[in-house]
Amino acid sequence: MKNNISTVVFDLGMVLIPFDYNIMLNKLDKIEHGLGARYFKLYQENIDVYKKYEKWDLTDEEFCRINLNWLDNKITEEEFKIIWSDIFLKETKLTSLLPELKENYKLVLMSNTCHIHQKYGWEKYDFLKYFDKLILSHEVAAYKPMKEIYKSVENYTKEKSESHLYIDDVKEYVDAAEKLGWNGIHFIDEDDAYKKVKDFLEI
Repeated sequence: MKNNISTVVFDLGMVLIPFDYNIMLNKLDKIEHGLGARYFKLYQENIDVYKKYEKWDLTDEEFCRINLNWLDNKITEEEFKIIWSDIFLKETKLTSLLPELKENYKLVLMSNTCHIHQKYGWEKYDFLKYFDKLILSHEVAAYKPMKEIYKSVENYTKEKSESHLYIDDVKEYVDAAEKLGWNGIHFIDEDDAYKKVKDFLEI
């Protein structure tokens, strides 16, 4: 194990799976012209609603009810869950490192996400089988950069802070990890991150 790293922690969105909200918005526009833009404006103006849902301060039903109201109830709850989660794209090349990393490191996924996106969006990706543990904001009631979600990882690994390597596309979240003693790699693009992970771990 290089650099005394025993656990490699990955973010999910953009790092392992890119996503594009325009896919969802275009589908809403097919239901009614301009619906996507109107909805997204309300969504962004009330982003605290999603932040509450992300750490399970709102249930699926409560979150859907609010969002369906923004959509003037033009679709059903089930249709909303499907359309709202249809944002995930082809996995990045970082996922190709997982089988090799699995041989020498604990692998943890730490993500700000939600139950609907998990169930209807990303849990179908095959590379998830390589992870020893998923630490998800809606399951631990904390999201990055809150210290509690990083500590949830440490509570699982039982390892020292400095033995963790974390990769995230949001620099604020990498900075929060480094303040706790973790090693961090800021994901800028997949080629850059791929090289940085290989160089750091000397693989």
